[in-house]
Amino acid sequence: MLELNPADYSAIWLTLKLAAVVTLILLIIGTPLALWLATSRSKITPWIDALVALPLVLPPTVIGFYLLLAMGPNGPIGSISQWFGITSFAFSFTGLVIGSVFYSLPFVVQPIRNAIQAMGKRPLEVAATLGAGPIDRFCTIILPNAKPGFMTAAVLGFAHTIGEFGVILMIGGNIPDETRVVSVQIYDHVESLAYAQAHQLSAIMLVFSFFVLLLVYSLNTRSGKQARVF
Repeated sequence: MLELNPADYSAIWLTLKLAAVVTLILLIIGTPLALWLATSRSKITPWIDALVALPLVLPPTVIGFYLLLAMGPNGPIGSISQWFGITSFAFSFTGLVIGSVFYSLPFVVQPIRNAIQAMGKRPLEVAATLGAGPIDRFCTIILPNAKPGFMTAAVLGFAHTIGEFGVILMIGGNIPDETRVVSVQIYDHVESLAYAQAHQLSAIMLVFSFFVLLLVYSLNTRSGKQARVF
């Protein structure tokens, strides 16, 4: 039987809130980016491709370190926040959102992009010759045909945000009710030798991750290659 303390419940609630906010933002900014990458033949496409995929190969602590510098007083994000009267996004929930959006970006962009590429250009070209505008083509052609890709992207973006640790610790630290998410709470329990509590939270993460993967592979089975992740 689970015996979670108030700090555990707070970490779970903060983690779910972070994952929900980040997934919504990722779908909003990731959809046009994936559409552009799937259809563009520009010379800068490989550069944007590499930038989007960067979190896949970089250690999370490296990403967290540079994001922390960017949020500092002399960094580009920090300068913008100071212009709006905000001291810094570092060690705040907003900072976690910014870092998580960048870190989980490829897990949302790639499935949507793959689904659009699998659909092919022909349906869009036919719709355009019939007078359908960009929004009409997106709502009536792209969205229904690439639906498995969008669903896979949402599930992976949510799940990947929930499992973050390195980036979260670098940007947000370990502030109760503000930046202490589940992964940091587990680390905290281990540091204090509270292995029973760490085990309970870890077991929840393990079961959650399994069912996320089960959902993604079920989507892949139903839709063939349209929901391919990478």
